[in-house]
Amino acid sequence: MTMHLHHPALSLNGKRKGKMKFKSAEQKREYERLDREWKELLKRQGAEIEAKKVNRAMRAPALTYKLSAPAGRETAKIKSLDTGHSGAVASKAIPQYTGDKMLGVATLHKSNAVPVFCSEDAIAISNMRR
Repeated sequence: MTMHLHHPALSLNGKRKGKMKFKSAEQKREYERLDREWKELLKRQGAEIEAKKVNRAMRAPALTYKLSAPAGRETAKIKSLDTGHSGAVASKAIPQYTGDKMLGVATLHKSNAVPVFCSEDAIAISNMRR
């Protein structure tokens, strides 16, 4: 998708607003008067002091922490049960068909190997192919 189809909140240009425009000079004076009164009110209530504290805290160097691991093992080690084996295990024998009932292996669908036990099954499987 291209950027023109995205929501304006996904803008890559930043969040700055443009220059404030007023309909008239009277409206601009009213805005400036209210802004001055608001700043005076904040100053009387001590909000300016709080803002200074926040700014000072933001300029302070970052705190550093030293993490240390415990010197030794905290829990006792539990030994494994000794069964007398040396640890090496023989691999399982590969199963092989030793009977004489199976005639062979047929391919049913997409290299699906199927055992064939009678000639009727072999004919049925060959008829199922496409």
